[in-house]
Amino acid sequence: MAPQMTFLAVKSSSLFALVLLWTLGPASGSPDRTKTVEFNVKPGGVVHTFSERVREYECSFTYASQGGTNEQWLMSVGLSDDDRLFSCSVWRPQGKSYLFFTQFKAELKGTKIEYANAYSQTAMGGQSDVALKPEEFTVGDSTVTHTDGKFRAELSKLTVIGRTRHDEL
Repeated sequence: MAPQMTFLAVKSSSLFALVLLWTLGPASGSPDRTKTVEFNVKPGGVVHTFSERVREYECSFTYASQGGTNEQWLMSVGLSDDDRLFSCSVWRPQGKSYLFFTQFKAELKGTKIEYANAYSQTAMGGQSDVALKPEEFTVGDSTVTHTDGKFRAELSKLTVIGRTRHDEL
């Protein structure tokens, strides 16, 4: 099955390359630059946080969900070859999540967010990502959060890319 891709106007070719990379799936680079780890998303309405880091950059995914049983999710974090972009993707590899998310927040430490998008799955059990409506989530300098009263409790993927504060010497 061909990957579903969303094209956006982006500020640089390296940012475009990283957006494309994370849209297609987990990065396969050196362990000091990229990492993909599995974690359980647990229902029950309790707030949980899962975090991963590459070097001094960290991604935290905080959520609360209801319904069903635990689901296996993945988090991929990566640092671009020039150390200027740090990305984080959180997703359910089996596709549609059967949990209802009452809240979510992704936070990138050490970066300023340049791009973020959240997705749900099609209702018919397809594997196509459907972008959440812009009013369902809010993008800040370092966080992406659900919007109270607008978020419809469906989440299957979250992608965030931040510009690091790396300076050339």
